[in-house]
Amino acid sequence: MTSISNTPYDTWAEIYDAVYAYVRDDIPFYVEEAVSAGGPVLELGCGTGRVSIPMAQAGVQVVGLDYSEAMLAVARRKCQQLGFDSTSIELVHADMRDFVLDRQFDLAIIPFRGFLALLSVEDQIRALTQIREYLTPGGRLVFNVFVPDLDMLLQEGDTSYHFRDVTDPETGKNFVLWQQSGYDNHNQILATRLTIEELDDDMAVVRKMYRDFQLRYAHRWELHHLLTSCGFEIVDLYGDFDRLPFDEFSNEMVWVVRKA
Repeated sequence: MTSISNTPYDTWAEIYDAVYAYVRDDIPFYVEEAVSAGGPVLELGCGTGRVSIPMAQAGVQVVGLDYSEAMLAVARRKCQQLGFDSTSIELVHADMRDFVLDRQFDLAIIPFRGFLALLSVEDQIRALTQIREYLTPGGRLVFNVFVPDLDMLLQEGDTSYHFRDVTDPETGKNFVLWQQSGYDNHNQILATRLTIEELDDDMAVVRKMYRDFQLRYAHRWELHHLLTSCGFEIVDLYGDFDRLPFDEFSNEMVWVVRKA
């Protein structure tokens, strides 16, 4: 197996849930998929348990796998607070390109850009091949990624744009998020720096943090051919989490594929 030490996402652990508190639309969709499958469900890139925990709350047994031990530590703390044990959620520190588990699954999921954290086609193929090995015959893989658009790819890399304001649902703290992105359009790599300003009750900045990440964006037919070449059959491609068909106006690609 691949050796794992510190990862780029370790520094995100303390702030991740606050920064991405606004990402909620996908949770009912993945919970519905998990309940339909019946479990156990394998979540790749489970992070702090944002999706794993609601699936477990719906009565589905979950195996959550993540590359960052710091993110998993947050997930474990949240599970302990909610009274979950390893029979409800088993959290595994591993790389989605190279992991060993003791069972197969009817459903594997990779929510919220997790697949795009694989920064080369070779890594994507390794991960899909590995995931396929752990699916039962006819087992499904469900994941979502954003749709690249021209305006995004032409943004100035040295300019910060106001991204959004968020409130931490646990602490009530307010944050202002600024995003600065550079694009390597040859390798399809998006390199982003997020500036996180924490505000006090007087709306003054009391702390400023910087967090970096990289994603490899992908286009619709590129993913279609990648999935079929890795032994998957396309079941559905949705344009949102309400299961509307994907079209030219969609901002999201929600893939549902089956082990062929």
